[in-house]
Amino acid sequence: MPGRINQRFVETPYGFVWGGYVQPVLNQPNVPVTSLPQTSLGQGMWVEVTVPYVDLVLENPPARAPWLQYQLSINLPPRFYFSQIVWADQIRTDESGQVWYRLNEKYGSGDIFWGQAEAFRPLTAEEVSPISPDMDPAQKRIVVRIWDQTLSCFEGNIEVYFAKISSGALWDTWGNRVDAWATPVGESPIWRKAISLPLSGGSASAGWNLPAVGWVSLFVGTGVAIHSTYWHNNYGEPSSRGCVNASPGDAKWIFRWSQPQVPYDPGDVTVEWPGGTIVSVEDKEA
Repeated sequence: MPGRINQRFVETPYGFVWGGYVQPVLNQPNVPVTSLPQTSLGQGMWVEVTVPYVDLVLENPPARAPWLQYQLSINLPPRFYFSQIVWADQIRTDESGQVWYRLNEKYGSGDIFWGQAEAFRPLTAEEVSPISPDMDPAQKRIVVRIWDQTLSCFEGNIEVYFAKISSGALWDTWGNRVDAWATPVGESPIWRKAISLPLSGGSASAGWNLPAVGWVSLFVGTGVAIHSTYWHNNYGEPSSRGCVNASPGDAKWIFRWSQPQVPYDPGDVTVEWPGGTIVSVEDKEA
């Protein structure tokens, strides 16, 4: 594909599709739970989409979030996709016996949905538990290399994790340079982590809005984060609006390994300076 670093293509029965648009997913329906645990947020649980996508029913129209307004404007139903994470706070069973979870985002625009329960897997406290908790936190650091679109986690001088990522893109679809999209170079500590957050940016006319983004580790005060990515599979090429896009599995590992530690309840922690694990973003090979 002209102008793209990623030249991977996937063959389908209908021809070849550029690999950056082909998102790997699973189709693993779940047995619905019948009751919700009591937490500091009230009754509820974190749930992850484990099917390619699930259509939703908006409980409280009109639509508030820009992504939802756009979806409805092109006659598509509200929809969550594989690996998105959201809070479920109610359960109901309809007249046909179908179980539904009520879904909402703590920091979202106020839109509340119902989704078929089989599409969502409850997260457990164990899978949110920290990795290498006994390691001196000062020995942990994350290095993002812009020039080769990779991320490495170090304990001292030992690299313990490696991943391909997508940093901020410097060019838009029409070939115009957009310096505001660059991932900031330098060292910054992780100051907030959340199991799930809605992310947005830009202006009302040319902005972006993404609900239920999982495994968010914010390290720059302007909102730059390492986070899970459910909307593309273009790791190895700059593709974001400043954040560090990682695959769901990579983002989850980094989230669990880095500081600060985040408990399942409430699933969201903010720390004061000097903050948590240092993220070093480098723009050229040392």
